[in-house]
Amino acid sequence: MLNLAQDPTLQSFGHDTWWLVLAKVVLAFVFAVLATLLGVWFERRVVGLMQVRPGPNQVGPFGLLQTLADGIKMAFKEDILPTKADKVVYFFAPTISVICSVTALSVVPFGPVVSVFGHHTPLQVTDVQVAVLVLLACSSMGVYGIVLGGWASGSTYPLLGGLRSSAQMISYEVAMGLSIVAVFMTAGTMSTSGIVAAQGAGTRFSLFGQSLPGPGWYAVLLLPSFIIFFIATVGETNRAPFDLPEAESELVAGFMTEYSSLKFALFMLSEYVSMVTMSAVTVTLFLGGWRAPWPITIWSGANSGWWPLLWFLGKVVLLVFVFVWLRGTLPRMRYDQFMRLGWKVLLPINLVWILALAGFRVTSGWERTDRLMALGIPVVVALLAIFFWPSRKPAPAPSLQEQVHARPEGSFPLPPMDLQVPPSPRTRRAVAERQPANVGADAGTVGTDEREV
Repeated sequence: MLNLAQDPTLQSFGHDTWWLVLAKVVLAFVFAVLATLLGVWFERRVVGLMQVRPGPNQVGPFGLLQTLADGIKMAFKEDILPTKADKVVYFFAPTISVICSVTALSVVPFGPVVSVFGHHTPLQVTDVQVAVLVLLACSSMGVYGIVLGGWASGSTYPLLGGLRSSAQMISYEVAMGLSIVAVFMTAGTMSTSGIVAAQGAGTRFSLFGQSLPGPGWYAVLLLPSFIIFFIATVGETNRAPFDLPEAESELVAGFMTEYSSLKFALFMLSEYVSMVTMSAVTVTLFLGGWRAPWPITIWSGANSGWWPLLWFLGKVVLLVFVFVWLRGTLPRMRYDQFMRLGWKVLLPINLVWILALAGFRVTSGWERTDRLMALGIPVVVALLAIFFWPSRKPAPAPSLQEQVHARPEGSFPLPPMDLQVPPSPRTRRAVAERQPANVGADAGTVGTDEREV
């Protein structure tokens, strides 16, 4: 029997009729396409306001149809196929990215159990016991479209963009996975609907004599994991300031350089769908999913019916605004800085946080003194090791003259160290003509006068 409770569980799925399943799949796809159209318009308008300019405002009211006009334009542009491209891989690479981005929406809960024409069904396409692993798999597979598109183009810049994307995915997928481990440990399940339900069972506090729900969202309880996860999602979606696979200042357009027409539009679609999908995943894992924020929860019907869909979409739009805000504010990082951030900053912090969280969970039943000693002693030892570890002083850097003298024989000639360029023959003749007749004609005197001129 179908569980008619407001919170969907794994038993709530698998009972829908065929037309209801088809409707939910189509609506998820329509949501992805509309999110792309409105996301491009939203980004242009927000960045325009940040840069004190109107943004798109000519095609449709408030420029709402500008993105649709751009899509129609790209559909009718000439589709160019490079001569050295691998035709099959070149064609299918954009579709891989789009399919992976849209598939991730299938396990994202948009709301609780609702009634649709007399049928009770969750506002979610499906859910499984390892739904979050499905999200990670879709995120990992999406990079194959970028890598294959860069390789199949048969050009240097797309290949470099694809290689950058693969290295970027490896470094930030690890940090993202470790952030989700904290969610698994706290919620006790990998089901997305179960994680949302676990965040609904938050703590309670007293206000004016009334018991109210407290901050059960994992963005508050697992703040380090939330921050690292969101940074990793920005890196995973190739968004600024981490848009190095498509850095136009050095790689023209990166992996999309040789693409045009609808294939280019598919890559653009996958980027914006990934941005919306990762925002929805962040909302599900850390911001309570479709549950209303605290002031609204005072109303007893806030988390029932179709209202949760509104709260969910509002949270997603807020995170998309943060994506746009980062693009309009921060400059693009250098590639070595970006990789150093992933491997030497996010990964160690995440490992230490996971160990600390595991220690808190293991020692939850201990006495307070024993718990403080078990958790505090390793922290104190680590801090003492960091502060009192003998550090080697770096050797003084050799001077410029020492570096020049240390160059082996036959090295490439260096320019003048004083940055003075020898005079051209025309300047030399002009100086010689201006010299008085009684000035000695030796080359050393003329050369000195020429440098002074």
